[in-house]
Amino acid sequence: MFLPTSEKQFGFWKMRRSGMSNITIANELGITRQGVSQGIRQMDEKIESSLREMAGSNKIQIEKIDVERGVLFGKSIPFQVPAFIFVSEKHGMQVWYEHDGDCGTCDQYTQCIEFIWDFARELGITIKKTADPTKMAEELLAKIREMAG
Repeated sequence: MFLPTSEKQFGFWKMRRSGMSNITIANELGITRQGVSQGIRQMDEKIESSLREMAGSNKIQIEKIDVERGVLFGKSIPFQVPAFIFVSEKHGMQVWYEHDGDCGTCDQYTQCIEFIWDFARELGITIKKTADPTKMAEELLAKIREMAG
């Protein structure tokens, strides 16, 4: 499913994800709190639907969905490892599988580091800077799990 990141509703959702209350969003944008609430509710439904669809197409058994942060926690059925789906404004939807890789020889090294930093920034999470994307991803995921409860 396509996530309409250019829609106003996605902007409301993003602002809430960054920690803003509905009333603060409404005041900042000069609209009603009810309008913000309705927009966020509609975007939550789109995001949850997209996360579920992506999990289904990637054969990921869902364990938990955190719609407010745009994260799905699950387990890959074919690979038998933890799997995560993220909603990122900059990178779209991303599916990640927990694995022990050799990041230094991977041609996706730069993209992984960029995504981890960008997604941490989108969530307002501070992570330690390291040259190992696996360590950064582990720290980011631990903090996301903590936030999701």
